[in-house]
Amino acid sequence: MTARIDYPDFRHLQPAAHDALASVGVALKQAGLDPELAELVQLRASQLNGCSFCLQFHINQSRRLGVAQGKLDLLPAWRDATVFSDAERAALAWAEWLTRLPQGDSPAALYGELEHHFDARTIAALSTAIATINAWNRLGIGFGFVPPAAKG
Repeated sequence: MTARIDYPDFRHLQPAAHDALASVGVALKQAGLDPELAELVQLRASQLNGCSFCLQFHINQSRRLGVAQGKLDLLPAWRDATVFSDAERAALAWAEWLTRLPQGDSPAALYGELEHHFDARTIAALSTAIATINAWNRLGIGFGFVPPAAKG
């Protein structure tokens, strides 16, 4: 695949937009969103959207954070995998619902499950992380960003 506008070019062509999107991640870290949970939901959204750039970027980030390899391996099958906590399952279900908009079903049950595990501040941060990765996915796929090098 050839990039139409590669990531470094996007940063150069739209520095304010790039910095605004990047600053959301910084704000979420400052708000106390668990970094491993943030990586899992961002990876899952990127899998659903098929964004190779974001997948590789967040796999690299997850490995740096020490996310268990078993979770990374089983993320596409998280519903059946026993390595995910109930809180992670609630967050992943929410990530899938927000990524696959519009849907006919109501998010009320999913949101209720989130409330069992997270406070409103964390739910807001988690939802913001999901919305932001979906924006990055659309840029990465649309422009054909070349994935970064894999880091083990």
